[in-house]
Amino acid sequence: MQRKVAFAIAAHPDDIEFLMAGTLLLLRDAGFEIHTLNLSSGNCGSQTRKAADVRRIRRLEAIEAARVMGAHFHPGFADDLEIFYDEESLRRVAAIVREVRPTVVLTHSPQDYMEDHMNTSRLVVTAAFARGMPNFVTNPRRAITEGDVTIYHAMPHGLRDGLGQPVAAEFFVDITSTFDTKRAALAAHASQKEWLDVSQGMGSYLLAMEESSREVGRMSGKYSFAEGWRRHSSIGFCTSEADPIREYLAACCVNRKRVRNRG
Repeated sequence: MQRKVAFAIAAHPDDIEFLMAGTLLLLRDAGFEIHTLNLSSGNCGSQTRKAADVRRIRRLEAIEAARVMGAHFHPGFADDLEIFYDEESLRRVAAIVREVRPTVVLTHSPQDYMEDHMNTSRLVVTAAFARGMPNFVTNPRRAITEGDVTIYHAMPHGLRDGLGQPVAAEFFVDITSTFDTKRAALAAHASQKEWLDVSQGMGSYLLAMEESSREVGRMSGKYSFAEGWRRHSSIGFCTSEADPIREYLAACCVNRKRVRNRG
C-alpha cells in the first residue's frame, strides 16, 4: 500500500502559504505526510538588502513556515526570474520528486501572471511524469519510484491569467478550520511585507492573502475561506478515478457550479 504523502511545490518562498497551505494542512490532518519545496531562493525580494542576505533570510523564513505547518522542508536551487523549463532544472526537480515519492502533488496553475510560476508548474508535471523512467537520469541520481501520483493546480495569484482572464477552479476546499495556521505560516515570511507593499501594492501581505481566500470562498458559494483547485490529467500519473483530495477531504469540498447553456 502506498504511503500517503502530499508535496507542495511552488516557485518562491511564501507562494505555498498564499495559495496551497490550507489544503496541505487538511491533508496533514487526514494522515498525510506533508512536504514543501520552493524552487527559487527569493533573492530579488528586497529593495534594500543584497541578494545573498535575502537568500539567507528567506530560507530561514521558509524553514520556519514549514515548521509551523508540520511539513518537511526541501531547499530549492534557483533564483528569482531564473526558473526555466530546461534540462538541468528538470533533472533537479525529478530527483526531489523521486526522493519524496508523493501520492499528491500541489503546484501552481499552468496559467498565471508570472513566468516563474508557470515554469514551476511545467517542471513539476514533467518531473512527476518521469518518476518511473529509469532512462531519465536525475541530478543527483535517484532510483525510480512507482505508483500513482495525482497532481492538482492551485488558483493563480489574482485569480486571473497573464491576459487578465478569470481562471475557474474545478472544485473548492473549505480551509476555514486551517486558516489560522495558514496565516501563521505566511507570517513567518516577515521580510516580504515591505517588498510586496513597494513592488506590487498589495498592502499587508497577510490581509491580501485573507482577501484572496475570502474571494475564493465566495466563488465556492459555500465557504468563508477556500482554496480552488484543478486536477491534472490522470494519463501517465494515476488511475482515471484517482482523486485523493476529494476522497480524503470529502466533507470540506464542493465542485464548481456549472451553468448550462440554453439554446
